[in-house]
Amino acid sequence: MTRPLTYTVPAALALGDDALVLSHRLGEWAGHAPVLEEEVALANIALDLLGQARVLLSTVGDEDELAYLREERAFRNLQLVEQPNGDFTHTIARQLYFSTYQHLLYGQLTDSTSQFAPLAAKAVKEVAYHQDHARQWTLRLGDGTDESRTRMQRAVDALWRFTGEMFEPIPGLDINWQEMRTSWTATVSAVLRQATLTVPEGPQTGAWRAGAGRQGLHTEPFGRMLAEMQHLHRSHPGASW
Repeated sequence: MTRPLTYTVPAALALGDDALVLSHRLGEWAGHAPVLEEEVALANIALDLLGQARVLLSTVGDEDELAYLREERAFRNLQLVEQPNGDFTHTIARQLYFSTYQHLLYGQLTDSTSQFAPLAAKAVKEVAYHQDHARQWTLRLGDGTDESRTRMQRAVDALWRFTGEMFEPIPGLDINWQEMRTSWTATVSAVLRQATLTVPEGPQTGAWRAGAGRQGLHTEPFGRMLAEMQHLHRSHPGASW
């Protein structure tokens, strides 16, 4: 049964904002990646996410207005995806956590009657590559030198507290969140152990109530990122070229 558009707006904004914000963060690596091949890889992942964001945001409004003219509190992305790139290990840890989540989410949506099933069927193939890319780098850095292992462990520990929010139900999505959380934990833990890293044992949420990003409550770095992302569009409203 096709559900009314109003039912899917919160889900489209949540998933679209996740993809948009992470796309922008990955785009910040352009010209700064540690090796040339990663310039291309991170740019390709960013473009995949931007494509997903455009499809999702256009189902609920004008994609440009939603991306460039909303205030911070109107964004519904996870706090995880807005975290700064940090050094390369932080970016890889963020990618491992999020791509595993997104792959499981789109996998369930692909097999559902959701209005998002067609998008999920295409995106799940892209995200499988994102997940494998993050997994390969996690193994390489975790099981590499003492320095790379120390940095990778520091990154997975630092971002762990943002992972609990991923399993807060999103209105409009019929997802088995508990099953997804169990699968996510098993998958991520297996990768970390194979990389000789320790699976974090701390809480998966911060002092704020879980779901904060979905409720429009964001961390301090997001405001600065948004100012940069929206600067050109807001400085020249209505401009065309």
